[in-house]
Amino acid sequence: MRIIIYTGKGGVGKTSIAASTGVRLAAEGYRTLVMSTDAAHSLSDSFDQPLGPDPIKIAERLWGQEVDSVREAEKRWGAVQTWLTGMMNWAKLNDVSTEEMLVFPGMEELFSLMQIKHHAVSGQYDVIIVDCAPTGETLRLLSYPNVLGWWLEKIFPYERRLVKIARPVAKLVTGGLELPDDNVMDNIENFIRELEILQQFILDASVSSVRLVINPEKMVIAEARRAFTYLNLFGFNTDAIVVNRVLPEEAGTGYWSEWRDIHEKYEKEIHECFNPLPILRVPMMKSEATGLSMLQQIGEAAFTGRDAGAVFHHGKVQEIRKEDGVYILDLVLPFIHKDQLRLSQKGDELTVQVGIYKRKVVLPRTLLGRPIAGARFTDHKLSIRFGERESTIEEGKSEKNEK
Repeated sequence: MRIIIYTGKGGVGKTSIAASTGVRLAAEGYRTLVMSTDAAHSLSDSFDQPLGPDPIKIAERLWGQEVDSVREAEKRWGAVQTWLTGMMNWAKLNDVSTEEMLVFPGMEELFSLMQIKHHAVSGQYDVIIVDCAPTGETLRLLSYPNVLGWWLEKIFPYERRLVKIARPVAKLVTGGLELPDDNVMDNIENFIRELEILQQFILDASVSSVRLVINPEKMVIAEARRAFTYLNLFGFNTDAIVVNRVLPEEAGTGYWSEWRDIHEKYEKEIHECFNPLPILRVPMMKSEATGLSMLQQIGEAAFTGRDAGAVFHHGKVQEIRKEDGVYILDLVLPFIHKDQLRLSQKGDELTVQVGIYKRKVVLPRTLLGRPIAGARFTDHKLSIRFGERESTIEEGKSEKNEK
């Protein structure tokens, strides 16, 4: 089982790269599904044939799907929708569309991502290729299970008990307003549990990897560097960079000569920035990148001499080591300045904040009870040093007092 997630800045051609990877893998003998979770679907345009919310066979061993986020939301959020409808009727908000209140902002895309988990456990496909939303949206969505899992474990049980106690009182006081019942609460909990299973799939570096699609342009490279940092922050394995639409040498004459020089300059920068990640190069095609024949050409250019479904790079982004009797937690965070980093610790949770993104790291048993004693950021690696266990310190103080 293999999951390959393609993302990148809007307009870099990630859909074409995802589709061409699918064509290549199907030709290599893998049962391959290419699915789009981007709200602005263009996968059917890339394959030059209509696709729907369910997998449709495109060619031998190749299927395509454009996930319907609204349908997925209705399927997985049905009990919550019913409760929201009742609440809106009680509030006499008849001028507000129930469908608009179906889910909270951003959750429709999450329901789309749940299709990855569905297909992964079905066993119908050898490879699932995901054409994701542009970088910023993807990062936000992929970090949701981390946040929601914490809320489910720490807050949800108390909220559930509180709602159960308050339900009969609320109905009397408000004149008929129903608080969420057990069915609604179960719906929420099941959804988050499924998200956790999805996260287990996409965090498993032997199964899943992310590939960043970029163009050799300044702003696109800057966006890709930020994306790579945040993917490392959340523990996702990036196994390749795909440089798309590079002007070939024969096209670098006359009007395009300056553009060819620019592309050559930024190709060198890409290799320097993302080393040791493999850099896959796709030249600008002679015609539009649509249809199976053209997608096959793109796949050949990108994966010459490679198995397109292989994991091209494994890199540890988190490691615990012991040095001179002191435990150190290393986190790989490329392309950031130490001023962007913020650390906080509470119990068994360590919060690492980089800009607007936060990652909660649940500390392993080895580090439980050990406070942060210091941190150092060098060579794209954050090394957090932990002190003695608090219980050990207290025991030492007691021994001194007894003496």
